[in-house]
Amino acid sequence: MSEDKKTTTSNDAKPIVNNGAATTVAKDIYGDKKRAERGPKRGGSNRRGGDRRDEFEQRILEIARVTRVMAGGKRMNFRACVAIGDKKGSVGVGLGKGADVTIAINKAVNKAKKVMIKVPIVKETIPHGVHNKLGAAKIMIKPAKQGRGVTSGGVTRAILELAGIKNVTSKTLGTNNKINNARCTIDALSQLRKVESRFDNIDKKKENEAKAEKVEAVKESQENKK
Repeated sequence: MSEDKKTTTSNDAKPIVNNGAATTVAKDIYGDKKRAERGPKRGGSNRRGGDRRDEFEQRILEIARVTRVMAGGKRMNFRACVAIGDKKGSVGVGLGKGADVTIAINKAVNKAKKVMIKVPIVKETIPHGVHNKLGAAKIMIKPAKQGRGVTSGGVTRAILELAGIKNVTSKTLGTNNKINNARCTIDALSQLRKVESRFDNIDKKKENEAKAEKVEAVKESQENKK
């Protein structure tokens, strides 16, 4: 019985000694501070960028199934045309292809973000009318009074709403191809120019005169040094 007691006490004492040694070594390496938890907590935001959400709204203009003839047969893919915008003047259209619909949409969104344009908006409408022709597509866009709304249809209406234009009148002429009409609409919106007021022109003239005076003063100082 005495031998059994010795073995039990020795076996019970070993883990206690090992735990004490482990804690002391851990304190020497890591200190008394607790380890920071990795990754964002549930219901919380990420430490780096916070709760980042996509600020652009998406509209799927067209989804088509396309086939490509290969040596072994036909290969099927999907084509997606997507328009994105923040309803504050920024809008873009992208075209993507993929083996799955989600892949095609993601590619189209990434392409649309790279080719976004800034549309000038004056009193919730466009500053002037524009007529544009791109390929077989023709479009006419005119400003409208407040309260008229967006008088348009098809892909043009979706693009104008994503751009944040609330009062406008448009008409698509020529082809009914959605992709060509979307590209023609983006090209027409890129041609819009905001009218500068008389005070803006006066301020620009003053800035140019001040810059010219500074350049002349620098040249005179360099000549005096010589």
